Amino acid sequence: MDTVYDDSSSIASLLRARYGSRLPSGLDELTGPEHGMVELPLHIVWSGLRIFDLDLPRQRMSLYRTVLAEGLRDDLCGFLNRDILLDLWPVLHKLIGRAVKEVWEEAFPELCP
Repeated sequence: MDTVYDDSSSIASLLRARYGSRLPSGLDELTGPEHGMVELPLHIVWSGLRIFDLDLPRQRMSLYRTVLAEGLRDDLCGFLNRDILLDLWPVLHKLIGRAVKEVWEEAFPELCP
C-alpha cells in the first residue's frame, strides 16, 4: 500500500524555515541605500535586470521583491533600507510569496498593515 503525504504543508514549513533563518535581528539592521543605482550580485539575480535605480518606484519595488525572495541575511541588511521597506510594505506584501510575507510580519509586527 502506498502512503500519500501532504507535501504542501511540508513545503510551506521548509520555506518558512528558509526565510526565517535569513531574517535580521531587527529592522534597524536594514541599512541599505535610499537613492541611486544598486547592482545585485549573481547569487540573488542570475538572469535579467541586475542594476536597479532606487529613484524609480517600479525598479525600487522590483529590487525589494527580489532581495526578500532570494537574498541571504547579509544581502537583506546591505540592500534593504528600513524606512523604504516600511513605506513599500503595504503594497509589497501583496506581491511577495506567502512564506516571505508571513515570516517577516511575524518577526516584525510593525510591518503588519
